[in-house]
Amino acid sequence: MTAVFLDLDGTLMDSRPGITGSLSHAFTLHGMDEHAAGDLTWMIGPPFIDSFTKLGIADPDPILAAYRTHYTASGMYDAAVYDGVVAALEAMRDAGHRLYLMTAKPHAYATQITAHFGLAPFMTAEFGPELDGTRNWKGDLLAYALQQTGETKENSVMVGDRSHDMGAAAEVGMSAIAVRWGYGTPDDWQGAAALIDHASQLPDTAAAILARTLR
Repeated sequence: MTAVFLDLDGTLMDSRPGITGSLSHAFTLHGMDEHAAGDLTWMIGPPFIDSFTKLGIADPDPILAAYRTHYTASGMYDAAVYDGVVAALEAMRDAGHRLYLMTAKPHAYATQITAHFGLAPFMTAEFGPELDGTRNWKGDLLAYALQQTGETKENSVMVGDRSHDMGAAAEVGMSAIAVRWGYGTPDDWQGAAALIDHASQLPDTAAAILARTLR
Protein backbone atom coordinates (compact mmCIF):
# COMPACT_ATOMS: atom_id res chain seq x y z
CA MET A 1 0.00 0.00 0.00
CA THR A 2 1.23 3.49 -0.85
CA ALA A 3 0.32 7.04 0.08
CA VAL A 4 -0.16 10.25 -1.90
CA PHE A 5 -0.09 13.57 -0.02
CA LEU A 6 -1.92 16.31 -1.92
CA ASP A 7 -1.68 20.08 -1.67
CA LEU A 8 -5.01 21.92 -1.98
CA ASP A 9 -4.67 25.46 -3.38
CA GLY A 10 -3.09 25.39 -6.83
CA THR A 11 -3.05 21.58 -6.97
CA LEU A 12 -6.56 20.26 -6.42
CA MET A 13 -8.36 23.59 -6.65
CA ASP A 14 -8.13 27.00 -8.24
CA SER A 15 -8.70 29.04 -5.09
CA ARG A 16 -7.30 32.31 -6.40
CA PRO A 17 -10.54 34.39 -6.53
CA GLY A 18 -11.53 33.79 -2.92
CA ILE A 19 -8.04 34.08 -1.45
CA THR A 20 -6.84 37.16 -3.33
CA GLY A 21 -10.21 38.88 -2.95
CA SER A 22 -10.12 38.39 0.81
CA LEU A 23 -6.50 39.56 1.01
CA SER A 24 -7.32 42.67 -1.02
CA HIS A 25 -10.26 43.40 1.28
CA ALA A 26 -8.06 43.05 4.37
CA PHE A 27 -5.38 45.34 2.97
CA THR A 28 -7.93 47.95 1.92
CA LEU A 29 -9.58 47.85 5.33
CA HIS A 30 -6.26 48.74 6.95
CA GLY A 31 -5.31 51.46 4.49
CA MET A 32 -2.77 49.43 2.54
CA ASP A 33 -4.14 50.24 -0.88
CA GLU A 34 -0.80 49.66 -2.61
CA HIS A 35 -0.91 46.01 -1.54
CA ALA A 36 -4.63 45.65 -2.25
CA ALA A 37 -4.17 46.80 -5.84
CA GLY A 38 -1.32 44.42 -6.65
CA ASP A 39 -1.34 40.86 -7.97
CA LEU A 40 -1.54 38.82 -4.78
CA THR A 41 -1.25 35.39 -6.40
CA TRP A 42 2.29 35.04 -5.03
CA MET A 43 0.80 34.88 -1.53
CA ILE A 44 -1.14 31.68 -2.26
CA GLY A 45 0.72 28.71 -0.82
CA PRO A 46 3.24 30.05 1.71
CA PRO A 47 2.07 30.86 5.25
CA PHE A 48 0.56 34.34 5.23
CA ILE A 49 2.67 35.38 8.21
CA ASP A 50 5.81 34.87 6.10
CA SER A 51 4.32 36.87 3.24
CA PHE A 52 3.27 39.72 5.53
CA THR A 53 6.84 39.86 6.81
CA LYS A 54 8.12 40.17 3.23
CA LEU A 55 5.75 43.11 2.77
CA GLY A 56 7.24 44.79 5.85
CA ILE A 57 4.04 44.59 7.90
CA ALA A 58 5.14 44.86 11.52
CA ASP A 59 1.83 43.77 13.07
CA PRO A 60 0.17 41.20 10.80
CA ASP A 61 -2.46 40.00 13.28
CA PRO A 62 -5.15 42.59 12.36
CA ILE A 63 -4.61 41.90 8.64
CA LEU A 64 -4.90 38.17 9.18
CA ALA A 65 -8.04 38.61 11.29
CA ALA A 66 -9.67 40.78 8.61
CA TYR A 67 -8.72 38.26 5.95
CA ARG A 68 -10.23 35.37 7.88
CA THR A 69 -13.46 37.24 8.57
CA HIS A 70 -13.95 38.03 4.88
CA TYR A 71 -12.74 34.62 3.70
CA THR A 72 -15.07 32.61 5.90
CA ALA A 73 -18.00 34.89 5.07
CA SER A 74 -17.68 35.05 1.29
CA GLY A 75 -14.36 33.83 -0.10
CA MET A 76 -14.01 30.26 1.09
CA TYR A 77 -16.09 28.71 -1.66
CA ASP A 78 -15.12 31.16 -4.39
CA ALA A 79 -13.02 28.45 -5.99
CA ALA A 80 -13.23 25.54 -8.43
CA VAL A 81 -11.81 22.04 -8.65
CA TYR A 82 -9.32 21.78 -11.50
CA ASP A 83 -10.30 19.78 -14.57
CA GLY A 84 -9.41 16.12 -14.24
CA VAL A 85 -8.77 16.16 -10.49
CA VAL A 86 -11.78 14.07 -9.45
CA ALA A 87 -11.02 11.43 -12.07
CA ALA A 88 -7.38 11.35 -10.92
CA LEU A 89 -8.41 10.92 -7.29
CA GLU A 90 -10.77 8.11 -8.25
CA ALA A 91 -8.04 6.36 -10.24
CA MET A 92 -5.48 6.60 -7.45
CA ARG A 93 -7.95 5.43 -4.83
CA ASP A 94 -9.05 2.52 -7.00
CA ALA A 95 -5.39 1.58 -7.56
CA GLY A 96 -5.01 1.17 -3.81
CA HIS A 97 -3.24 4.40 -2.89
CA ARG A 98 -4.19 6.08 0.36
CA LEU A 99 -4.82 9.78 -0.25
CA TYR A 100 -4.11 12.54 2.26
CA LEU A 101 -4.74 16.26 2.13
CA MET A 102 -1.56 18.19 2.94
CA THR A 103 -2.31 21.92 2.85
CA ALA A 104 -0.88 25.12 4.30
CA LYS A 105 -4.47 26.30 4.78
CA PRO A 106 -5.66 25.84 8.38
CA HIS A 107 -7.46 22.52 8.56
CA ALA A 108 -10.44 24.23 10.18
CA TYR A 109 -11.10 25.80 6.76
CA ALA A 110 -9.65 23.13 4.51
CA THR A 111 -11.95 20.38 5.74
CA GLN A 112 -15.00 22.55 5.08
CA ILE A 113 -13.78 23.21 1.55
CA THR A 114 -13.04 19.59 0.68
CA ALA A 115 -16.45 18.58 2.04
CA HIS A 116 -18.21 21.32 0.06
CA PHE A 117 -16.54 20.41 -3.23
CA GLY A 118 -16.84 16.63 -2.82
CA LEU A 119 -13.13 15.92 -2.30
CA ALA A 120 -13.29 14.81 1.35
CA PRO A 121 -14.57 11.28 0.63
CA PHE A 122 -11.34 10.51 -1.23
CA MET A 123 -9.14 11.42 1.74
CA THR A 124 -7.99 8.97 4.38
CA ALA A 125 -7.10 11.97 6.55
CA GLU A 126 -6.68 15.72 6.08
CA PHE A 127 -3.80 17.76 7.47
CA GLY A 128 -3.35 21.52 7.78
CA PRO A 129 -1.92 23.95 10.35
CA GLU A 130 -3.75 25.08 13.44
CA LEU A 131 -5.33 28.55 13.45
CA ASP A 132 -2.69 29.66 15.98
CA GLY A 133 0.09 28.88 13.49
CA THR A 134 1.17 25.53 14.87
CA ARG A 135 2.80 23.52 12.05
CA ASN A 136 2.61 26.45 9.62
CA TRP A 137 5.78 25.20 7.95
CA LYS A 138 4.79 22.36 5.65
CA GLY A 139 7.85 20.31 6.53
CA ASP A 140 6.67 20.16 10.14
CA LEU A 141 3.15 19.35 8.97
CA LEU A 142 4.31 16.56 6.68
CA ALA A 143 6.50 15.04 9.40
CA TYR A 144 3.54 15.19 11.77
CA ALA A 145 1.30 13.49 9.20
CA LEU A 146 3.79 10.65 8.74
CA GLN A 147 3.92 10.17 12.48
CA GLN A 148 0.13 10.23 12.86
CA THR A 149 -0.63 7.90 9.97
CA GLY A 150 2.28 5.48 10.19
CA GLU A 151 3.10 6.04 6.53
CA THR A 152 6.77 6.06 5.58
CA LYS A 153 8.72 8.38 3.30
CA GLU A 154 9.54 5.42 1.05
CA ASN A 155 5.91 4.51 0.40
CA SER A 156 4.74 8.12 -0.05
CA VAL A 157 4.86 10.98 -2.54
CA MET A 158 4.01 14.67 -2.14
CA VAL A 159 2.09 16.50 -4.88
CA GLY A 160 2.06 20.29 -5.05
CA ASP A 161 2.72 23.45 -7.05
CA ARG A 162 4.99 25.55 -4.83
CA SER A 163 8.50 25.46 -3.37
CA HIS A 164 7.03 24.80 0.08
CA ASP A 165 5.67 21.50 -1.20
CA MET A 166 9.01 20.49 -2.72
CA GLY A 167 10.92 21.70 0.33
CA ALA A 168 8.68 19.85 2.77
CA ALA A 169 9.07 16.62 0.82
CA ALA A 170 12.85 17.02 0.69
CA GLU A 171 12.98 17.74 4.41
CA VAL A 172 11.35 14.42 5.30
CA GLY A 173 13.09 12.49 2.51
CA MET A 174 10.00 12.00 0.36
CA SER A 175 9.74 12.24 -3.44
CA ALA A 176 7.63 15.06 -4.89
CA ILE A 177 5.59 15.71 -8.01
CA ALA A 178 5.26 19.31 -9.18
CA VAL A 179 2.08 20.36 -10.96
CA ARG A 180 2.47 23.14 -13.51
CA TRP A 181 -1.19 24.24 -13.63
CA GLY A 182 -1.16 25.99 -10.25
CA TYR A 183 0.54 29.13 -8.97
CA GLY A 184 4.16 28.03 -9.01
CA THR A 185 7.03 28.90 -11.34
CA PRO A 186 9.99 26.82 -12.52
CA ASP A 187 11.93 28.06 -9.49
CA ASP A 188 9.29 26.47 -7.24
CA TRP A 189 9.66 23.08 -8.87
CA GLN A 190 13.35 22.54 -8.17
CA GLY A 191 13.94 19.11 -6.69
CA ALA A 192 10.73 17.53 -7.94
CA ALA A 193 11.00 13.94 -9.15
CA ALA A 194 8.51 14.71 -11.94
CA LEU A 195 6.60 17.62 -13.45
CA ILE A 196 3.11 17.22 -14.89
CA ASP A 197 0.83 19.50 -16.90
CA HIS A 198 -2.62 18.00 -16.28
CA ALA A 199 -4.30 16.07 -13.50
CA SER A 200 -4.86 13.13 -15.86
CA GLN A 201 -1.10 12.49 -15.67
CA LEU A 202 -1.07 12.21 -11.89
CA PRO A 203 -2.12 8.57 -11.33
CA ASP A 204 0.51 7.07 -13.64
CA THR A 205 3.22 9.47 -12.49
CA ALA A 206 2.58 8.78 -8.83
CA ALA A 207 2.52 5.02 -9.45
CA ALA A 208 5.83 5.15 -11.33
CA ILE A 209 7.60 7.17 -8.63
CA LEU A 210 6.28 5.00 -5.84
CA ALA A 211 7.34 1.87 -7.70
CA ARG A 212 10.89 3.24 -7.88
CA THR A 213 11.11 4.25 -4.22
CA LEU A 214 9.79 0.87 -3.05
CA ARG A 215 12.35 -1.21 -4.96
